[in-house]
Amino acid sequence: MKRKSTFKEIVRLWKTDKRQYVKKSTFAAYCLHLDNHLIPDFGNRTTIDEDSVQKFVIRKLDSGLSQKYVKDMLVVMRMVLSFGDRLGMTDYKRIQVRFPTERKTEGMEVLSKKEQKKIIHYIKGNFSFRNLGILLCLSAGLRIGEVCALTWDDIDISTGMINVTKTIQRIYIHEEGRGHTELHIGSAKSVHSMRKIPMANEIMHIIRPLKRIVNGSYYILSNNAKPIEPRAYRNYYQKLMKEIGIPRLKFHGLRHSFATRCIESKCDYKTVSVLLGHSNISTTLNLYVHPNVEQKQKCVEQMFKTLR
Repeated sequence: MKRKSTFKEIVRLWKTDKRQYVKKSTFAAYCLHLDNHLIPDFGNRTTIDEDSVQKFVIRKLDSGLSQKYVKDMLVVMRMVLSFGDRLGMTDYKRIQVRFPTERKTEGMEVLSKKEQKKIIHYIKGNFSFRNLGILLCLSAGLRIGEVCALTWDDIDISTGMINVTKTIQRIYIHEEGRGHTELHIGSAKSVHSMRKIPMANEIMHIIRPLKRIVNGSYYILSNNAKPIEPRAYRNYYQKLMKEIGIPRLKFHGLRHSFATRCIESKCDYKTVSVLLGHSNISTTLNLYVHPNVEQKQKCVEQMFKTLR
């Protein structure tokens, strides 16, 4: 009878196969889950049962990891086990895991209109290329990796469009028992994240004269051939907000604020979803559309009107 392989042995072959088909950053994320969590717990096992995975999940949640992060680990585990099953290295049976009900969700961080106007006013009076990046995020909903990867060639003055095609992130590379990080510039987060975003006239007035004198291949935030990485730009942003007097807000709050202002301006949800680069409109609805009491009351009244 053929000996079943250990999880660690299957992982070794799976990595060789998988790296051919996914982005470098995606593969690095998979390896992080495997090397830091899954292999230490399951590496020497030839069989992985539902009870052991359930205990693993509870232990990881108790350590402070989010449900999403733990679920991502299980996705990687299932890919590895399914791969091993196809090669006859293990017997894979679908594992059902229960997660505790999440009772508390953090409120979304969004700038008030007054705070947003204050930031825009400050940037207009204190121009720098780094400050311009913050203005672009507020007016186009860019992610931090997207704005860090933006070059002047990505700004099309003739059409008034920002072409989002790339993202920058620092990824962890683990090979041959040793790990290191490297700055990775790759394609946008997903096919939906590759998008064209129209610039407001106010932004065009700032960008147009700059486009005449800058090097198109230079990154906007640094205005040279070397980009500013997200971690450094996030630190700059936090210091700037403190200087302006804006309450502490995560960088991603700029994107949330853009989306919230769009919804408040009665933009249709599909358009907002496309501008943000969401894969489907339900993501936009779940994040940003929350009817207030007045809207609920109006809905009920309209329903009753149809019965009269």
